[in-house]
Amino acid sequence: MKHQKQSVLGGLKAYKEKYIHGQKTRLRQKKLSDARNDYKWQSDPELARLDAAPVLKLSFAVYLLDYLDVISRPGKNRYPLAVETTDGKHIGNCTCYDIDEDNSEAQVGIMIGDRDYWDQGYGADAITALVDHVFRQTPVNRLYLKTLDWNIRAQKCFQNCGFTEYERASRNGYNYLFMEMKREQWQKSLEEYRDESLTH
Repeated sequence: MKHQKQSVLGGLKAYKEKYIHGQKTRLRQKKLSDARNDYKWQSDPELARLDAAPVLKLSFAVYLLDYLDVISRPGKNRYPLAVETTDGKHIGNCTCYDIDEDNSEAQVGIMIGDRDYWDQGYGADAITALVDHVFRQTPVNRLYLKTLDWNIRAQKCFQNCGFTEYERASRNGYNYLFMEMKREQWQKSLEEYRDESLTH
Protein backbone atom coordinates (compact mmCIF):
# COMPACT_ATOMS: atom_id res chain seq x y z
CA MET A 1 0.00 0.00 0.00
CA LYS A 2 2.87 2.35 0.65
CA HIS A 3 3.89 2.21 -2.99
CA GLN A 4 0.31 2.96 -4.09
CA LYS A 5 0.14 5.94 -1.77
CA GLN A 6 3.26 7.39 -3.30
CA SER A 7 1.78 6.80 -6.76
CA VAL A 8 -1.41 8.72 -5.95
CA LEU A 9 0.32 11.75 -4.52
CA GLY A 10 3.17 11.45 -6.97
CA GLY A 11 0.71 11.63 -9.84
CA LEU A 12 -0.83 14.78 -8.45
CA LYS A 13 2.43 16.45 -7.53
CA ALA A 14 4.01 15.67 -10.88
CA TYR A 15 2.62 19.02 -11.96
CA LYS A 16 4.65 21.05 -9.48
CA GLU A 17 5.73 24.24 -11.24
CA LYS A 18 3.51 23.24 -14.19
CA TYR A 19 -0.16 23.50 -15.12
CA ILE A 20 -3.05 21.12 -15.52
CA HIS A 21 -4.71 22.52 -18.63
CA GLY A 22 -8.41 22.74 -19.43
CA GLN A 23 -10.05 24.52 -22.35
CA LYS A 24 -10.85 27.74 -20.45
CA THR A 25 -8.80 27.28 -17.27
CA ARG A 26 -5.53 25.99 -15.97
CA LEU A 27 -4.79 24.59 -12.52
CA ARG A 28 -1.59 25.17 -10.59
CA GLN A 29 -0.15 24.83 -7.11
CA LYS A 30 -1.19 27.47 -4.60
CA LYS A 31 1.24 30.32 -3.92
CA LEU A 32 1.58 33.21 -1.50
CA SER A 33 0.26 35.76 -3.98
CA ASP A 34 -3.13 33.97 -3.84
CA ALA A 35 -3.61 35.06 -0.23
CA ARG A 36 -5.38 38.35 -0.94
CA ASN A 37 -8.04 36.73 -3.14
CA ASP A 38 -8.48 33.76 -0.81
CA TYR A 39 -8.96 36.07 2.14
CA LYS A 40 -11.54 38.12 0.23
CA TRP A 41 -13.47 35.03 -0.85
CA GLN A 42 -13.42 33.40 2.58
CA SER A 43 -14.70 36.65 4.09
CA ASP A 44 -17.64 36.79 1.66
CA PRO A 45 -20.94 35.70 3.33
CA GLU A 46 -22.50 34.50 0.06
CA LEU A 47 -19.52 32.33 -0.85
CA ALA A 48 -19.37 30.98 2.69
CA ARG A 49 -23.06 30.08 2.50
CA LEU A 50 -22.53 28.19 -0.76
CA ASP A 51 -19.79 26.18 0.93
CA ALA A 52 -21.56 25.74 4.31
CA ALA A 53 -18.51 27.38 5.86
CA PRO A 54 -18.16 30.04 8.56
CA VAL A 55 -17.41 33.57 7.36
CA LEU A 56 -13.77 34.44 8.00
CA LYS A 57 -13.45 37.08 10.72
CA LEU A 58 -9.67 37.32 11.11
CA SER A 59 -7.70 40.38 10.02
CA PHE A 60 -5.67 39.88 6.84
CA ALA A 61 -2.42 40.23 8.82
CA VAL A 62 -3.35 37.34 11.11
CA TYR A 63 -4.66 35.28 8.19
CA LEU A 64 -1.37 35.75 6.34
CA LEU A 65 0.66 34.39 9.25
CA ASP A 66 -0.71 30.90 8.71
CA TYR A 67 -1.30 31.07 4.98
CA LEU A 68 2.14 30.11 3.70
CA ASP A 69 2.36 27.18 6.10
CA VAL A 70 -1.04 25.90 5.04
CA ILE A 71 -0.32 26.03 1.30
CA SER A 72 3.22 24.68 1.58
CA ARG A 73 2.25 21.78 3.87
CA PRO A 74 -1.39 21.00 3.06
CA GLY A 75 -1.32 17.46 4.48
CA LYS A 76 -0.64 13.98 3.19
CA ASN A 77 -4.15 13.43 1.84
CA ARG A 78 -4.93 16.91 0.55
CA TYR A 79 -3.82 18.63 -2.64
CA PRO A 80 -5.05 22.23 -3.13
CA LEU A 81 -4.86 23.98 -6.49
CA ALA A 82 -5.57 27.47 -7.78
CA VAL A 83 -7.90 27.94 -10.75
CA GLU A 84 -6.70 30.47 -13.31
CA THR A 85 -7.96 31.67 -16.65
CA THR A 86 -5.70 30.74 -19.54
CA ASP A 87 -4.13 34.20 -19.35
CA GLY A 88 -3.22 33.77 -15.67
CA LYS A 89 -6.01 35.48 -13.71
CA HIS A 90 -6.69 33.74 -10.37
CA ILE A 91 -10.46 33.19 -10.21
CA GLY A 92 -10.92 30.38 -7.70
CA ASN A 93 -9.62 27.21 -6.13
CA CYS A 94 -10.15 23.47 -6.37
CA THR A 95 -8.91 20.68 -4.16
CA CYS A 96 -8.41 16.95 -4.24
CA TYR A 97 -8.65 15.79 -0.62
CA ASP A 98 -9.61 12.94 1.73
CA ILE A 99 -7.41 10.74 -0.46
CA ASP A 100 -8.15 7.18 0.62
CA GLU A 101 -5.31 4.90 -0.46
CA ASP A 102 -6.99 1.66 0.63
CA ASN A 103 -10.16 2.29 -1.39
CA SER A 104 -8.49 4.21 -4.25
CA GLU A 105 -10.83 7.16 -3.95
CA ALA A 106 -10.71 10.87 -3.20
CA GLN A 107 -13.04 13.81 -2.74
CA VAL A 108 -12.93 16.93 -4.91
CA GLY A 109 -14.22 20.43 -4.32
CA ILE A 110 -14.24 23.72 -6.21
CA MET A 111 -15.05 27.37 -5.68
CA ILE A 112 -15.05 30.07 -8.33
CA GLY A 113 -14.66 33.10 -6.12
CA ASP A 114 -14.60 35.80 -8.81
CA ARG A 115 -18.22 36.50 -9.70
CA ASP A 116 -17.23 37.85 -13.12
CA TYR A 117 -16.59 34.23 -14.09
CA TRP A 118 -19.79 32.64 -12.80
CA ASP A 119 -22.18 30.85 -15.18
CA GLN A 120 -19.68 30.80 -18.03
CA GLY A 121 -18.38 27.24 -17.76
CA TYR A 122 -15.16 27.97 -15.90
CA GLY A 123 -16.03 25.77 -12.93
CA ALA A 124 -17.03 22.83 -15.12
CA ASP A 125 -13.87 23.23 -17.18
CA ALA A 126 -11.67 23.20 -14.06
CA ILE A 127 -13.40 20.14 -12.64
CA THR A 128 -13.11 18.30 -15.96
CA ALA A 129 -9.39 19.12 -16.14
CA LEU A 130 -8.83 17.88 -12.58
CA VAL A 131 -10.83 14.68 -13.13
CA ASP A 132 -8.95 13.89 -16.35
CA HIS A 133 -5.61 14.48 -14.63
CA VAL A 134 -6.45 12.30 -11.61
CA PHE A 135 -7.66 9.37 -13.70
CA ARG A 136 -4.76 9.61 -16.14
CA GLN A 137 -1.94 10.11 -13.64
CA THR A 138 -3.00 8.24 -10.47
CA PRO A 139 -4.51 4.86 -9.54
CA VAL A 140 -7.61 6.52 -8.04
CA ASN A 141 -10.74 4.70 -9.24
CA ARG A 142 -13.48 6.89 -7.77
CA LEU A 143 -13.91 10.62 -7.24
CA TYR A 144 -16.79 12.04 -5.24
CA LEU A 145 -18.07 15.39 -3.99
CA LYS A 146 -20.89 16.95 -2.05
CA THR A 147 -23.09 19.99 -2.54
CA LEU A 148 -25.82 21.56 -0.44
CA ASP A 149 -29.14 20.08 -1.51
CA TRP A 150 -30.51 23.49 -2.57
CA ASN A 151 -27.49 24.39 -4.73
CA ILE A 152 -29.04 23.35 -8.05
CA ARG A 153 -26.55 25.38 -10.09
CA ALA A 154 -23.61 23.43 -8.67
CA GLN A 155 -25.42 20.12 -9.14
CA LYS A 156 -26.07 20.87 -12.81
CA CYS A 157 -22.44 21.81 -13.26
CA PHE A 158 -21.24 18.51 -11.80
CA GLN A 159 -23.82 16.54 -13.81
CA ASN A 160 -22.48 18.15 -16.97
CA CYS A 161 -19.02 16.97 -15.92
CA GLY A 162 -20.26 13.38 -15.62
CA PHE A 163 -20.92 13.06 -11.88
CA THR A 164 -24.04 11.18 -10.74
CA GLU A 165 -25.94 11.33 -7.45
CA TYR A 166 -25.53 8.38 -5.10
CA GLU A 167 -26.63 9.59 -1.67
CA ARG A 168 -28.27 12.34 0.37
CA ALA A 169 -27.32 12.95 3.98
CA SER A 170 -27.47 15.51 6.78
CA ARG A 171 -24.31 16.61 8.54
CA ASN A 172 -23.80 19.35 11.10
CA GLY A 173 -27.24 20.78 10.41
CA TYR A 174 -26.83 20.90 6.62
CA ASN A 175 -28.48 18.70 3.97
CA TYR A 176 -26.08 17.46 1.31
CA LEU A 177 -26.31 15.69 -2.02
CA PHE A 178 -23.36 13.40 -2.78
CA MET A 179 -22.20 12.72 -6.32
CA GLU A 180 -19.52 10.44 -7.76
CA MET A 181 -17.62 9.52 -10.87
CA LYS A 182 -15.92 6.16 -11.28
CA ARG A 183 -13.05 5.41 -13.59
CA GLU A 184 -15.29 3.24 -15.77
CA GLN A 185 -17.72 6.16 -16.28
CA TRP A 186 -14.86 8.45 -17.21
CA GLN A 187 -13.43 5.95 -19.70
CA LYS A 188 -16.86 5.38 -21.23
CA SER A 189 -17.40 9.14 -21.69
CA LEU A 190 -14.02 9.39 -23.44
CA GLU A 191 -14.95 6.56 -25.78
CA GLU A 192 -18.33 8.14 -26.55
CA TYR A 193 -16.68 11.48 -27.25
CA ARG A 194 -14.13 9.81 -29.53
CA ASP A 195 -16.83 7.90 -31.41
CA GLU A 196 -18.89 11.05 -31.83
CA SER A 197 -15.88 12.95 -33.14
CA LEU A 198 -15.20 10.24 -35.72
CA THR A 199 -18.75 10.43 -37.08
CA HIS A 200 -18.56 14.18 -37.75
